Amino acid sequence: MAIEKGDFIKINYTGKFNEGQIFDTTDEQLAKDNGIYNPRGVYGGDVVIVGSGHTIKGLDEDFIGKEVGYSGSITIAPEMAFGPHNPALVETVSVTKIKEQLGDQRPYPGMPIELNGKRGVISQVIGRRVRVDMNHALAGKEVEYEYTIEEKIEDKVAKAQGLLSLYTGMPEIEVEVTDDLIRIYTPIELGFNQRWIVSKMTIASELIDKLGIESLEFVERHPYVPEAVEEAPEATEAPAEDEEAEIEEE
Repeated sequence: MAIEKGDFIKINYTGKFNEGQIFDTTDEQLAKDNGIYNPRGVYGGDVVIVGSGHTIKGLDEDFIGKEVGYSGSITIAPEMAFGPHNPALVETVSVTKIKEQLGDQRPYPGMPIELNGKRGVISQVIGRRVRVDMNHALAGKEVEYEYTIEEKIEDKVAKAQGLLSLYTGMPEIEVEVTDDLIRIYTPIELGFNQRWIVSKMTIASELIDKLGIESLEFVERHPYVPEAVEEAPEATEAPAEDEEAEIEEE
């Protein structure tokens, strides 16, 4: 059966630009070989909802009409990938404006920086001034994706776990699904996960909408940690009577 908008699918992919330079992949070894490995990333495939913007527009639209097991590649123009390069997102500022972020370092092209609440990179250093580009790193570039549609996911628990993994980077968060409730057991470490804090409500809305279940609850699970019991210091043994006698005689 052909893939349609709204389907949950698992895909494996590799993204390239500049005639073969790899910038993203679900293949762990390939990521390591190309210096883009993220130790906090989840490899082995991503679960996405077709047509929901979980990947770039050109790739998202290419899924529609394909069959499970399809493998192929697509070249995507900037307008359907990471957008055209916008000159309005490039600013030239004095080094003193970013001095606090620089610390003891000298500014250099490619250095990540934050300007006016936006993240960017220094694209050029001109004396005591720097040019900061806040466009996406691949803005204005044509990209190529090689991808395989591994499966169409029907199980509701697997759908929820796949979407949670996509947003949080954590595999197989515990989920229970009944006819009227989605219950997600969130590990304590998610409270420190910035991706989770930003996307929590988006995840809830998507799951309620796509699974057709009206209620969802997040349950924080805190593992029991027993209190440490201090051990009493070992008692010093009194010397035996004959030992005492020896000491006195000396």
